[in-house]
Amino acid sequence: MTATAPTAPALPARSTRTVLLVVGILLIGANMRASLTSVGPLLDDLRLDTGLSSAAGGLLTALPLLAFALLSPVAPVVASKVGMERTLWGALLLLTAGIVLRSVPVTGAIWVGTALLGCAISFFNVLLPSLVKRDFAGKAALVIGSYAATQTVVGAIASGIAVPMAGDEPDGWRLALGFWAGASAIAAAFWVPQLRSTTRPMHARAAALDPSPDYRSPWRSALGWQVTAFMGLHSLVFYDVIAWLPSIVHDEGISETTAGWYLFVYQVVAVLSNLSTPFLMRRFPDQRTLGALCSTLILIGTAGLLVAPGAALLWVVFAGLGAGVALVLTLTLFGLRTVHHGQAAALSGMAQCVGYTLAAAGPVVIGALHDASDGWTVPLSLLTALAAVQVVFAVLSGRQRVIG
Repeated sequence: MTATAPTAPALPARSTRTVLLVVGILLIGANMRASLTSVGPLLDDLRLDTGLSSAAGGLLTALPLLAFALLSPVAPVVASKVGMERTLWGALLLLTAGIVLRSVPVTGAIWVGTALLGCAISFFNVLLPSLVKRDFAGKAALVIGSYAATQTVVGAIASGIAVPMAGDEPDGWRLALGFWAGASAIAAAFWVPQLRSTTRPMHARAAALDPSPDYRSPWRSALGWQVTAFMGLHSLVFYDVIAWLPSIVHDEGISETTAGWYLFVYQVVAVLSNLSTPFLMRRFPDQRTLGALCSTLILIGTAGLLVAPGAALLWVVFAGLGAGVALVLTLTLFGLRTVHHGQAAALSGMAQCVGYTLAAAGPVVIGALHDASDGWTVPLSLLTALAAVQVVFAVLSGRQRVIG
């Protein structure tokens, strides 16, 4: 009898694929905020160099949020036709092109480039949770918390190094903003192995056409609107702080470089709460307590900036802790408040469409109110009032219920 040579152990292809996918998700996460958070510390220089008013500067920072709102319902449709993997790769290429275009000294390029990068990030916002649900359903909160932390860390670094990188040249902001095209290009190159797979999600069609009698559209649900309001309000405050915090503290006599590092602290603190949120969620029977806690921390932060701006660093810490929890909590609520993945996709699209529309108005309104009142008292009073309303919707959306 002929002896058979032992077969070599098979390559753990699935484990390798999982590692590559996780790293790819984290690299995309690393590119979800840097191109946005690097603008705030440079906004004054950018406005002086380009002649933009405060309101126009606010519109520039709000433009990506408008793209988030408009394209959130479109992303699943595109992915269902070309696949999630290819859609995300294309979005990385679009992000790279948008960052480069925003930084070139061509009339109107800053607006077109900003719109393009906003379009790219909107696809990340919608499709990454679907990707996580597909491959990491049992650890969704942990994976979401990890890439949320990654985007916050890199976003914090981007805001902290923006002013030093820009230097003293009037148009130095172009180099500081354009630098992040390299990061998105690296992520696009690393994502290439994922193109071997083509996952065409059907959740968008399932959400729209589900024939089961117990299906209920989030658009017709009070709970759906409560989750949407929670997301919209916390996003509004977050992006207002990202856009205007450096200008607020600079008007208090703090240097532009230090103001950029305040924004860095805001986001680094958020990382700690990003990572802790999945573990905190396990300690409560529902999400009311955690929602009320994070919203109250944000309220303390905005109220502190209003009444005692000289202690801005303290209020930044409070607001950052709240913002980090709120981000992971709202993303997780899309799954917790729905019956199945089709309804979860519908709620995600609704919340991001309506929520980011609300958030997009924030920087524009804050800038306009600053111009009209020639100060920050009126804008910060509005933010504080909205943060108080957020507490209410955080509690309502945190109840242990699902949309029928």
